[in-house]
Amino acid sequence: MPAQREPKVGRRPGNQDTRGQIITAARHAFAAKGFAGTSMRGIASDAGVDAALIHHYFDSKQQLFLATIAMPLELPGFVEQVAAGNRSDLGGRLVRTVLGVWDSELQPSLVAAIRTALTDPVLTRSVAEFFTLEVIGHVLRRDDLPPEEANRRAGLVASQILGLLLGRYVLRLPVLVNRESADLVAEIGPTVQRYIDGHS
Repeated sequence: MPAQREPKVGRRPGNQDTRGQIITAARHAFAAKGFAGTSMRGIASDAGVDAALIHHYFDSKQQLFLATIAMPLELPGFVEQVAAGNRSDLGGRLVRTVLGVWDSELQPSLVAAIRTALTDPVLTRSVAEFFTLEVIGHVLRRDDLPPEEANRRAGLVASQILGLLLGRYVLRLPVLVNRESADLVAEIGPTVQRYIDGHS
């Protein structure tokens, strides 16, 4: 009598391929249209899947974008934590949180993602747009600011934070690498706060 086969458990074999199709379609869409101009419905159409299936794998467009550049999907949660606090010390809190994330076990994947983005001009544009709109823009979101002013402040904050990340973790400038995180928060936080408050 032939031995009974063990019942298969877990996801169906095709699921990972479907996820890969979605990521591939999303990568092309973000490259062609930028982050803001890309829709989940459009990605679903390009991937040949139902839009609801994308949400089975990714909670949001932000998460899907992060997956296309191999960045940790936890980043939106960190953004929410920063945005929830008091506005008067937002600059220091933002720098402290960013350094905390990059000094964690996520650092290798973050550095790899940034290096990959910098080698592709189209991808660089999408990453810059995502970072300014969805990360810094979300942290700075205020109903009483005209869009132009909000974008100006977000751009200035993004320039400071991205400069810090590139200098410390990618270019590894000794003056930044050899500094304690607390010192960098004390030195850079007030500058970021000035940008947040509109004083450039």
